[in-house]
Amino acid sequence: MSRSVLTGGAAAALLASTLLAPGTASAAGSGIVAPPDKIVIEIATVNGSGCPAGTAAVAVAPDNTAFTVTYSEYLAQVGVGSKPTDFRKNCQLNLIVHVPHGFTYAVASADYRGYAHLERGANAVQKASYYFQGSPDTAARSHPFNGPYDNNWQATDQTDWGQLVWAPCGVKRNFNINTELRVSAGTSDPTKTNSFIAMDSTDGDIKTVYRLAWKECKEK
Repeated sequence: MSRSVLTGGAAAALLASTLLAPGTASAAGSGIVAPPDKIVIEIATVNGSGCPAGTAAVAVAPDNTAFTVTYSEYLAQVGVGSKPTDFRKNCQLNLIVHVPHGFTYAVASADYRGYAHLERGANAVQKASYYFQGSPDTAARSHPFNGPYDNNWQATDQTDWGQLVWAPCGVKRNFNINTELRVSAGTSDPTKTNSFIAMDSTDGDIKTVYRLAWKECKEK
């Protein structure tokens, strides 16, 4: 893919898919099943230097079980043509997720894709954190990239079942996904070169998919 991909919009999608099929026991044999009803996802806020006002568009699927965020300026860069603050960009999604009665959920995995051009000696990192409003538990992952690099990139966050951060049962709390792109010139010469990492695409084929795991709430 050519570097022209960086001039267009990017797509990220959250799919309300299940880690386990209905009626299927978990790997631990606990008999956990997926909820029989649909969930409803609402977008509360979209904020950050990687998605300033007017540069991110949110579209919710007709059945309210998925949404897509399209970016046009989610790019971190250093060197020629960049500003001092361009080395780091972030975007925080604040979601309201309505879960069927008797169930709770957690993000089991996320696939991130984008494009990067890193000069020899430069490096970049993609980070993501997931947490529920008012909860001290945060799941965070990071993926480094080293120059020379000039290609598409992909990163996957995968969480083991025993380490998933679950939504509190019977309590409505907004769910936050905070992503970050950061690039450093390292030993490259920023006065003569430009290095960047982006999460966007002209054709919308680059998507970030978040998959949800489910479990039944215990009766009190």
